[in-house]
Amino acid sequence: MSENRGRIEFQPDTVERDLIKLVLTVVELLRQLMERQALRRFDQGDLTEDQEERIGLTLMLLDDRMTELRERYGLRPEDLNLDLGPLGPLLPRD
Repeated sequence: MSENRGRIEFQPDTVERDLIKLVLTVVELLRQLMERQALRRFDQGDLTEDQEERIGLTLMLLDDRMTELRERYGLRPEDLNLDLGPLGPLLPRD
């Protein structure tokens, strides 16, 4: 995006990357929440062995796909962590 005499001009490659970054940030937040919920349920013994296996496989596949998409668009995991000002980062830092 660049300014030209008060007008904003969007560049397609930047818009696409920024949109992907936003979408991947939301997906990463949901993935982390699902992972925490699955670990809590696992620790409580609420899941059958089959459920544990399916959840584990699903989370692994989602993580692999997220990595693939980040690499395709030249994004690092830390690029998906939005700074919320006084609230701190959106995602926990490892």
